[in-house]
Amino acid sequence: MAEPAHPLHAEPLPWLLERTQSVVLDELHARLEAAGFDGLRVLRHGRVFRFIEAEGSRAQDLAIRTGLAKQTIAEVIEQLIALGYAERGPDPFDRRAKLVCLTERGIAAQRLASSALREIEGLWEERFGADEYRAFLSVLGTIASDPLTARAN
Repeated sequence: MAEPAHPLHAEPLPWLLERTQSVVLDELHARLEAAGFDGLRVLRHGRVFRFIEAEGSRAQDLAIRTGLAKQTIAEVIEQLIALGYAERGPDPFDRRAKLVCLTERGIAAQRLASSALREIEGLWEERFGADEYRAFLSVLGTIASDPLTARAN
């Protein structure tokens, strides 16, 4: 019998990462929907949603913070507005610019998502132990911020 290609686990790393992401997103979506926050998708909307500041944010600032294209930011903002999570308003410092602000519904959804994520992480920390969970996050953070392609240059 051939030895597994991955001695520590039976599945390849990309599958494990994708599955872990799916577990978290499925749980977040279920909690958001159970609380009446329909239509919000963490992967699609969350990358922008979490960076909208309390006093509002400009679309171009959101593009810089998220690393997403301006067109993508504009599409996500339109979706958040259509879903009732955000609204546009005037920028008090620049009459030509608009700010994107969270609505009360958006603020409540953001709070619930943050709380749910902390709960999920707390369950894993309990299950695996604080030291092991912190080490896991540290390794993931290092991998995410130091891609192999960056070291090749």
